[in-house]
Amino acid sequence: MKRTLTALTVAAILFASSASAFDPADLQKLLDTNVCAQCDLSGADLFEADLGDADLSGANLEGANLEGAYLDSARLAGANLFGAYLFGAYLVEANLRGANLSGANLRGATVNHAKLSFANLSGADLGGAYLASARLVGANLGEANLGGANLSDADLEAANMNGAILCNTIMPNKLVIYSGC
Repeated sequence: MKRTLTALTVAAILFASSASAFDPADLQKLLDTNVCAQCDLSGADLFEADLGDADLSGANLEGANLEGAYLDSARLAGANLFGAYLFGAYLVEANLRGANLSGANLRGATVNHAKLSFANLSGADLGGAYLASARLVGANLGEANLGGANLSDADLEAANMNGAILCNTIMPNKLVIYSGC
């Protein structure tokens, strides 16, 4: 049902706007197969899309709306999510290794946290990302670039941050880290 509603929403958007930046064939491929590695979905509206276990490795999702999207266990390694809107997205156990999330909005609210528990963000670029109130329990942020990121009120319990770049990063205790700048 959720997938059908998503498909109908996307179809309506496609017909309403011919100026979309993404490739409609790529979007249809994703909806039909849950696989769209190396696809162009830049600027796509995937609001609350059910993409659990999807393969979006190396996909271009720059500026995409993934608010409330279900991406648990999705493969997004090397994907470009620059400036993507991921408010309240579910990315539990997602593989975002080496992904570009710079400038992405992964914030959470008191109830609607962006959920990245046990996600693999090793080597990812989260420079300037907004992760306030995000849930990152057990996440792997090793070697990730968190320079200028806002992690205020984020839950980092048992998260691996070995080798992460923390230059000008706002941490949960409101401390700004300047080391390694």
